[in-house]
Order: sequence, then structure tokens, then C-alpha cells
Amino acid sequence: RYLAEPIAAAFNVPHLLAVEGETLNGQSDGAFTGNPLGTATFGAGKIVRVTEWLAQRGQRMTDFTRTVFYSDSRNDLPLLEAVSHPVAVSPDSTLRAVAESRGWPIVELFPA
Repeated sequence: RYLAEPIAAAFNVPHLLAVEGETLNGQSDGAFTGNPLGTATFGAGKIVRVTEWLAQRGQRMTDFTRTVFYSDSRNDLPLLEAVSHPVAVSPDSTLRAVAESRGWPIVELFPA
């Protein structure tokens, strides 16, 4: 959150799900231990965090007819597989292979 929150604010992003970092002595002075607090927004943890966030709003993933997730990494396969419209963006080799085999769109930000 420490890094992502100012960026989200600059782009007027209304909702942010980001890993909370543990700080030394519980202080908010930016001195971090390197350990996450709670469920990290990484891999399958992204599904947990999205599910929790939606539940706080009285919603579930199945309430939506269209869900989209963009990613460049195989680490995001759990959430890509959970949405109705996964999109691989300049994907790593593993994600590219999965996207190609499943017919997912692939967007190249830096075409050769």
C-alpha cells in the first residue's frame, strides 16, 4: 500500500487492494520489516482479497456478468482463471503458453 496508494490517488482510482506492510514497532514512519500483514495480494491471495472486499460490499464474484483481469505474470493465474475475461498483457513465457492454449487475448505493450 505504501507505494501503490499515491499512484492510485494520482489516477483517481477509487478502490485499492494492496499488501499492507508490517512496520517496525508498529510505527507508520515507513520503516518496514519486509513482512506482509494479513493476506498478501499475490497469487491466490488476490482471490482471497477480492472475495473479502466484495463481501464487505455485500457482493460476490458471481454477481457480475462480466469480470476482467489483466496480467503479465504466471503468478496471477489463479485470478485470471476466476474471471470471465482474462487478458494476458506482455506475458511471461508461462502465461503466454497458457493464454495461447486457452484462447485468451494477448496484448503486447511493446511489440517487436
